[in-house]
Order: sequence, then structure tokens, then C-alpha cells
Amino acid sequence: MPSYSIEGVQPVVHPSAYVHPTAILIGDVWIGPDCYVGPAASLRGDFGRIVLREGANIQDTCVAHAFPGKDVVVEKDGHVGHGAILHGCTVGEGAMVGMNAVVMDEAVIAPRSIVGAGALVKAGFKCEPASLVVGTPAKVLRTLSDNEVAWKAEGTKEYQRLTRRCFESLVECQPLEEADSDRPGVDAGSYQPKHRT
Repeated sequence: MPSYSIEGVQPVVHPSAYVHPTAILIGDVWIGPDCYVGPAASLRGDFGRIVLREGANIQDTCVAHAFPGKDVVVEKDGHVGHGAILHGCTVGEGAMVGMNAVVMDEAVIAPRSIVGAGALVKAGFKCEPASLVVGTPAKVLRTLSDNEVAWKAEGTKEYQRLTRRCFESLVECQPLEEADSDRPGVDAGSYQPKHRT
């Protein structure tokens, strides 16, 4: 993976975390146990610190950055969808930020909450645990049901499983010119996505 030190500060990646070889880590980045960092993600700890706690994931093309002296923290089992931008904010334990959402400085997404895809969470935003946060600018729509919180937790478990799958079998290869007649599929696990927000 492209990993860069700045002013002598190097990224820290726990041995059980999987960081895709195309993700970029710069400076004060801390990635904890069982985390997943997807292809083309950019975690820039050149001003503030970027922290992913145990079991968190940050998916393809996400950006994490902060102003000087500020941090981005994705708490335990936090889940950050494809293309999301986190800037100087906190994603609480078991919370999810949807695809292409933007979460701005000093916003705090409470534990077990879900930020809908494409939402813009303004600087300083706060919410109660298990909130459904949607819109531009984002507002709390309602409290999530226990089933919705469980659905999100199952999705995060699949990303933790993906971490292990990548260590076990992901290798660079040349594409085939045509598919084999007995081509196997990938083991996508038991998680069944449902449209939510």
C-alpha cells in the first residue's frame, strides 16, 4: 500500500487490518484491529489524526482528513460507505455513513446511527443514538428501529469477514479473455442488502 511519513510521523496499521494496495495512508493515521480500508481510499493525516478503531471499515474512494489539531475518528464497528468524505468528525460506535455522504468538522454521528447516502452533515452537527440522518443539509428524520440497527450490524460483520477473505485469497492477476464454462462465483456471505434511505 502507498504509505507515507510526513515530518517523521508514520501511519500505524494493526497486523489484522486489511488495507487495499491502492489505498493511500499519509502521516498520523491509526488503523486498529480487524479494520478494512478499500481500494483508492485516501486517509490524510498530514494536519489532524485519522483513527479507525477495531472492526471499522472505510470503503472505496473515501477521503478522511482534518484541520490542524483536529481528528477524524471512526469508532468500533463504524461503517463508511463508498465515496464518503469525513472531515474532522466522529462516527460513533456501530454507526454508518452512507455512500457519497459528506460529514463536516466537529460533527458527531452518534452510536448506531445511519447517515443516508448523499447526505451533507454540516459542521458541529450532533444527534441522539440510533438516529436516521438524511438530506442536504442533513437532519434527523426519525429513530431507527431495532431491526434497522441489526441490519446495519450485519453489514459491518460482512466487511469484517471481507478483511479475512482478502488476507486469505485476494491476489493481483491478469484478467481472462473469456469466462471458463464452470466459472465459480465469489462467496458473498449471508448478508442480504435492503434499500433503506
